[in-house]
Amino acid sequence: MSTEHSMASEREQAVTDEVLTSFDKAADPRLREVMQSLVRHLHGFAREVRLTEPEWEKAIEFLTRAGHITDDRRQEFILLSDVLGLSMLTVAINEPKEPGATEATVFGPFYVDDAPEVPLGGDIARGAVGTPCYVSGQVRSVDGSPLGGALLHVWGADDDGFYDVQYGPDHSAGRGWLRVAEDGSYRFWTVLPTPYPIPHDGPVGDLLKEAGRGPMRPAHLHFKVVAPGHRTLITHIFVAGDPHLGDDAVFGVKDSLVVEAEHHPAGPAPDGTHPGRAWTSMKFDLVLVPDEDH
Repeated sequence: MSTEHSMASEREQAVTDEVLTSFDKAADPRLREVMQSLVRHLHGFAREVRLTEPEWEKAIEFLTRAGHITDDRRQEFILLSDVLGLSMLTVAINEPKEPGATEATVFGPFYVDDAPEVPLGGDIARGAVGTPCYVSGQVRSVDGSPLGGALLHVWGADDDGFYDVQYGPDHSAGRGWLRVAEDGSYRFWTVLPTPYPIPHDGPVGDLLKEAGRGPMRPAHLHFKVVAPGHRTLITHIFVAGDPHLGDDAVFGVKDSLVVEAEHHPAGPAPDGTHPGRAWTSMKFDLVLVPDEDH
């Protein structure tokens, strides 16, 4: 190593050391640990790629654009986390390793807190366009006991690949919550999920295009399951045979979450109703892990 190169390395390391030291007096030890690790890795990344000032400026511009496009209906930073795999990595790090438990996946940017309540067996679609789909299963604990009364939040895109919030703040369809039966069983109507692109008209979409990656997500339905004494489960069910199962833009697919959608001609459904046209059905049990803090 030349003397000049050695001196440059020392100057660079001095910057990193100074920033690390600046966090030494942080009152919260976890904050200190996280920020110092972030600094070490971030500075290491800059040194590894020999980051140029124009590249740094472009990165700041990218983040600024992500901030400007984010609002109460669109979260560009979640999209960025998703397409970089950080969301799924965080899920993997924090997911309990309990045999038999339903695997978790990404939360996604389209959950809302004020979804309407739907009765057991009711219609979550509420006007969303698409093929009727009857979804059923059981919510239970890993020991097999049913979790009667658990809250089941469900949301999904319509046949055009859009969530209700993408149509405007006053549009509500394709989402709802219900309370499962005492035996843990649940059932509801919705529309059969279809593949769709994540929002790609912003900086994250530009990144995917530059990287030669597509924006598509395979057809899926979102679940959030809440039961006393158990860890809240965030997961999807994916439609078997979807062409994008192998190239999900947010890396959320897990084999255990892929479910066959059965196709039925017009006629009576399991709940005695008559959809009046061809319909589909999906069955999937949701298995939760006890919360060790309770």
